[in-house]
Amino acid sequence: MLNRLKEDIACVFERDPAAQSVFEVITTYPGFHAVLIHRLSHFFWLAGFRWPARFIAHIGRWLTGIEIHPGALIGRRFFIDHGMGVVIGETAVIGDDCTLYHGVTLGGTSWDKGKRHPTLHNGVVIGAGAKVLGPIVIGENARVGSNSVVLKPVPADATVVGIPAHIVDPKSKAAAAERDKIAYKMGFHAYGATTDMPDPIAYAINHMLDHIHIMDRQIETLQKALNEAGIKYPELPISTLDGCEIEDGYGKNEH
Repeated sequence: MLNRLKEDIACVFERDPAAQSVFEVITTYPGFHAVLIHRLSHFFWLAGFRWPARFIAHIGRWLTGIEIHPGALIGRRFFIDHGMGVVIGETAVIGDDCTLYHGVTLGGTSWDKGKRHPTLHNGVVIGAGAKVLGPIVIGENARVGSNSVVLKPVPADATVVGIPAHIVDPKSKAAAAERDKIAYKMGFHAYGATTDMPDPIAYAINHMLDHIHIMDRQIETLQKALNEAGIKYPELPISTLDGCEIEDGYGKNEH
C-alpha cells in the first residue's frame, strides 16, 4: 500500500511540471485525492459493501469534483490533472501509467448491466474535455485529443481527434505543417486550423488553406508565362501574407 502511495505521488512530478513538493501534492491535488478515495471505495465494493462504497465515492466527488464509480478498475500510477468534471463509469478499466485531463468522460452508451464502459490499456493519455463512450478498447500508448468524441476502438500508439474521433494520418504531417504556416501568415494562430479541430470546421478550413496555396502557385506560374511571352497586363497591388498591409479607418497598418 505504501509503495502504491509513493508511485501515485511520483507520477504527479513526472507529468505535472507545476508540482513543487510532496506536501503540496498530498494537500492540494484533487486528482491525487480522488485516486486515494477510489482505492478505498473500490476495496469496499469488492468486499460486497456496495452502499458504503458508493457513499465514499460520493464524498470523493463532493470533495474533488471527480466522479469515479467504485466498481471501476484502475491500474498503477494513474494521474488525473486538474480533474474537475472527470467521470469514470462502473465497468471502466484503466491500465497502468494512464493520464486523464479535466472534463474527460469514460461513459456508457447503453443501459445494459454488462460491460458498457471503455477499457484503456497502459500509457493512454486523454485530453481535456474528451468523451470516450461505450465498451471500446483504447490501445496501449494511444492519444485522444482534447474535446474529441471516441465511439470506436483505437489501436495502440495511434492519435485520434475530432467529432467523431478519427485517426490522425502520420503521412499528413507535412501538409499540416504547410497549412499551419499559411494560417499563421493570414493572421490567426495555427492552432485554429489544425486537424484536431471539431469536424466539419477543421475539414473546411484545412481544405481552404490547401486551395489558397495551390492558387498562389498557379498565379505565380501564370505571371511568369505572361512575362516570358511579352504580354503586358495591369497588375493590381496584392497584399502579401508576409507583413501584409491592411487599410482600415485609420490608414494603412502593417501586420
